[in-house]
Amino acid sequence: MEKKRTPIFFAPFVSSTMEVLPAWIDYNGHMNMAYYHVLFDRAVEEGFGLVGLGPDYLEERRGSFFAAEIHTLYKRELKMRDPVRVTLQLVDFDEKRVHFYLEIRHATEGWVAATSEGLSLHMDMRTRKVTPFPEDIMANLAVMKAAHSRLARPEVLGRVIGIPNKSALNEQLVTSGTRH
Repeated sequence: MEKKRTPIFFAPFVSSTMEVLPAWIDYNGHMNMAYYHVLFDRAVEEGFGLVGLGPDYLEERRGSFFAAEIHTLYKRELKMRDPVRVTLQLVDFDEKRVHFYLEIRHATEGWVAATSEGLSLHMDMRTRKVTPFPEDIMANLAVMKAAHSRLARPEVLGRVIGIPNKSALNEQLVTSGTRH
């Protein structure tokens, strides 16, 4: 029997190059928000496929992982035919969950188009219930986390959506030295 090799992870993981397709362009002339999630999802599949959570994991072991929560920030428009790559940073994991951070970057110019913070749950597809990761997947996640722990923690992690009240906004402007 062939011995399984421990995967090597780059920090961060960088997806293959993808392209903004014409069908993804909306009436505003830029990529519709839904397709940012398509790009993020493809990168998640590529990145976590390296730890053993790819399509063969579903087929052979009847396990998968489902999105539980996603927080996306749209920073810059993407237009038709723009080439992009997505970086993935494993922030944390436990026996049933993975917490990760993604950035869509223009593949040739390097600017960030969008960021996403996600939390996914490991699923037993026979019961469709949350279940612990197998030991080999946990070990691979630990190797990925060790590689990614050298990266800076993204400032936008844990960000809350909301409109700040006026007094909080004024306090923030005063402490930053900006006045309106």
